[in-house]
Amino acid sequence: MRFCAIFDRKGNTDMKKILAIVLALLMMLTMSAMASASDGPYNVGICQLAPHPALDAATQGFKDALVEAFGEDGVVFDEGNAGGDTANCTTIIDGFVANSVDLILANATPAVQAAASATADIPVLGTAVTNYGVALELDTTEDKVLGGNVSGTSDLAPLDQQAEMLQELFPDAKNVGLLYCSAEANSVYQVETIKGFLEDMDYECEMYAFNDVNDLQAVTQNACDNSDVLYIPTDNTAANNTSTIADVVIPAGVPVVAGEEGICEGCGVATLSISYYELGQITGEMAVQILTGEKDVSEMAIGFDTTLDKLYNPDNCEALGIEVPEDYTAIEKDDEDAEEADGEEAEADAEAEEAAE
Repeated sequence: MRFCAIFDRKGNTDMKKILAIVLALLMMLTMSAMASASDGPYNVGICQLAPHPALDAATQGFKDALVEAFGEDGVVFDEGNAGGDTANCTTIIDGFVANSVDLILANATPAVQAAASATADIPVLGTAVTNYGVALELDTTEDKVLGGNVSGTSDLAPLDQQAEMLQELFPDAKNVGLLYCSAEANSVYQVETIKGFLEDMDYECEMYAFNDVNDLQAVTQNACDNSDVLYIPTDNTAANNTSTIADVVIPAGVPVVAGEEGICEGCGVATLSISYYELGQITGEMAVQILTGEKDVSEMAIGFDTTLDKLYNPDNCEALGIEVPEDYTAIEKDDEDAEEADGEEAEADAEAEEAAE
């Protein structure tokens, strides 16, 4: 009996020691996690090719998703805008690499290309990129899991459905001009792909490539002279110069079906478009998973915004006498654009009154 009592006391003592060790380990793990969380906010570099409504919306959606996940104090954004100059993307990205940011958002194709060339270690997420296989000269144009340190989201709306939209709006057209920048690989990919769909619908298609803004007006005029309708893909150069295109196509009476909302708002009549804000949010949610260690960028598939909207530009449709079906939604101008349009209209009215006098 005495031996048993001694054994019980010794057993209890050993058990207490084991429990103490376990509790100590748990406390150490908890303190380690707290220390990691208190090391400071995540540093995220953002390189955007140019100031443009679509790209701006993607960046904002991305930032909102991270702030929602980590709070205002949990993430710091280092933002750089290349102003439409692809060389500036390299400079901006190199700065992010030198500062050892935790993750890079590359907004638009040239930004992704610069980031992929600059680092193989820092996770890179692209957005507003049409096709990563084309952009990064990979062996495939099928956007799934790229491997390495690059993933992201694509802004490509299905090209077969864009061709169907053109046919729905312009069934009697014969000649379709495909207007795009030859320096943008993804633009080339889009026009070559949609050309096949349109030719299957018995349209005659001609490709009109401009090198940059310097020959954009002349090439657009040539396209208008030989086309019943134009198609412009999600092209960065076109998106940054829609007023130049509009100054040609509207007087020529040639409608433009655009690959995205921003181009349509500037010079088009209709588009089948995604939401760039939603695309940015999807990209931001991917970033959260990477930063928290939930997923590795090398294992993440390219994301898409699957919600597509049929949109039309009411001003350009009215100017060209085009009526769209009821399931199309009018593109709403922001306040700045509306004020500018009202100012131009008022100026035109004043000039008309002065001429009448």
